Amino acid sequence: MKRKLLALATVAISFASAAQADETIAIKPGFMLLSPSGYFGSTTNNVGSRIDMNLDLNFKNSSQATGEIDLLLGDSQLSFEYIPMSFSGSGTLARNITFNGLTFGAGTPATSTFKADVFDVGYTYYLVNMDDLPSRIQLGIETSVKTVRAKTSMTNLGTTTNKNMTIPIPTVGLRGRVALADFIGVTGRIGYLGYSGNTFTDASAQIEFSPLPTLGIFAGYRYIKLKLNNTGMIADMTLKGPFVGGFFRF
Repeated sequence: MKRKLLALATVAISFASAAQADETIAIKPGFMLLSPSGYFGSTTNNVGSRIDMNLDLNFKNSSQATGEIDLLLGDSQLSFEYIPMSFSGSGTLARNITFNGLTFGAGTPATSTFKADVFDVGYTYYLVNMDDLPSRIQLGIETSVKTVRAKTSMTNLGTTTNKNMTIPIPTVGLRGRVALADFIGVTGRIGYLGYSGNTFTDASAQIEFSPLPTLGIFAGYRYIKLKLNNTGMIADMTLKGPFVGGFFRF
């Protein structure tokens, strides 16, 4: 985790060395709590069970550190974000479950995990960019590629099987900000797209408070709808919850 956040910081320093006077770089470490619902599974020859994250194995929330870097260049903005997720659950199976070619019997104890690292690279072009007035308004079109590296596993009576996959999912949406100078503001974004049964819906809103021009804190709420159907892994889940963090910009 530390290596991944350090890599994000290295990217920011590289951009900073090339930045001009009217450019802004923001580095945003944060913490996110996500609650899961929906299902996932692993199929072999299109045979496999859908594991309900709440009903079958009582999956717990994911509490993870996150990192984001934003580079504003005039009417354009580049963003780089890392979102880790780690969910796990356990319980006594109420039904037979087939996972990755193995069948686990009803009435036996089982544990399972679903982990995903999301690497989000986005570009926004602001159609409205009034960022040099006391009251600031920005609204732009955002395109991004979210590379999802997912890992699932299931353990039952000493037997463990797992399935991994990595897939890039593009999204298109909107990003906006309304603020009173740099002191306090509200930002939001929403994006969606999919192909071949894989979709990613991402929406968030946050409040930023910056008592100093270069330092601030933020808090908000995020909603993610993730559907996967690739290389034997299936998923249709909703992940949502609050986040907090701080930022510094230069």
